[in-house]
Amino acid sequence: MADGTDHKQTTNTVEEPMDLIRLLLDERIYVKLRNDRELCGRSCPYDQHLNMILEVIEETVTSIEMGEETYEEIYKSTKRNIPMLFVQRDGAVLDAPPLIVD
Repeated sequence: MADGTDHKQTTNTVEEPMDLIRLLLDERIYVKLRNDRELCGRSCPYDQHLNMILEVIEETVTSIEMGEETYEEIYKSTKRNIPMLFVQRDGAVLDAPPLIVD
């Protein structure tokens, strides 16, 4: 533009993973981790490797057990609240805004 300002910084486009994390800063996000763990919490600072800190987290751990009589898979979920957590990037599979279910 003629005034010399860079309007790319003010747009909400996502061109690379870092853009999405930047847009979700201080927002509630959903993070799927390895080992059947899921986190839903408020995103806080992150580093260049996309390691991040989450606050006010609800963690869900899902385990699968085999029924003794029916031999069918039984899914069990355990939930807990965590005030603050450091999430290492190599353990995360997916980051996204949480799904809103009515």
